[in-house]
Amino acid sequence: MKTPNFYASGPIDRASHLRTDTDWISEQLASPKSVLIPLWNMKSLVLEGRAPSGVRVPMSRGLMFGADTVVFLGLLEGVAHFAADFSGYEDPPLEDHGRFMDMRGLGQRLGHEDGSLLVYARGAIQWHMRHQFCGTCGAKTESREAGHMRECTNADCMAQIFPRIDPAVIMLVHDGADRVVLGRQAAWPSGQQSVLAGFVEQGESLEDAVVREVFEEVGLTITDVNYHSSQPWPFPSSIMLGYTALATSEDMNINFDEMDDAGWFTRQQVLDAQNSPETSTLRLPRADSISRRLISDWINQ
Repeated sequence: MKTPNFYASGPIDRASHLRTDTDWISEQLASPKSVLIPLWNMKSLVLEGRAPSGVRVPMSRGLMFGADTVVFLGLLEGVAHFAADFSGYEDPPLEDHGRFMDMRGLGQRLGHEDGSLLVYARGAIQWHMRHQFCGTCGAKTESREAGHMRECTNADCMAQIFPRIDPAVIMLVHDGADRVVLGRQAAWPSGQQSVLAGFVEQGESLEDAVVREVFEEVGLTITDVNYHSSQPWPFPSSIMLGYTALATSEDMNINFDEMDDAGWFTRQQVLDAQNSPETSTLRLPRADSISRRLISDWINQ
């Protein structure tokens, strides 16, 4: 079995059977043994240092009074863990414990357990922030099932809304020999390149999405579409589904409405970027991304 991608296969037991046990959830919320994973304005509380770590705060009634949303994440070594949103505070709370930081720039510096736990908490809280109102009738919604469902407050509607994720395919296209397709977005830092990616459309299989996105972005037809691995990516709410594919030609027709640029890169160019980033003009994706994993596995074939 492959080593899981960063953020995937974390150690927490989600214990979904306990979410509807309101008495048990209440007991855990009142227990000083329980743990909070705090967020403020979608930033995670972190203890900084050479090897930063996510901060886990002991449960307290006083602290809970200031939380906007609380979600039961699961059990870690038998201890109940909750995500709690403190965005209602004008200034960041809990500064004696650490500093609130954006996971986008922090994730690759965390350990696997911290990374998977913090993005799980981030994704859960972000979903609540985006679903305060019913998509059917527009009435307010309220949290249910320990934060894993929201229900419409309109008695004539009562729609139940469950967390949704956006499936996106991400694919490494190669020539079957020594070259790989990399492209870039205009907003990225100078020199940064990555593999191609795009969202899955309605009525489309994952493999069909891979074929369509590659042709839309760089005009290449492909074959041998093979699944590689997946990765949760709550920026804001995606699951990245990784694939490899073989190009049937080498001439690109780049869609500059979607891409700033794209091209073929040799294995040596990619190796130089990986091993000597300070001298290479090519910048690879961040280390915690599945795009980097796809590239690294291709290099090591």
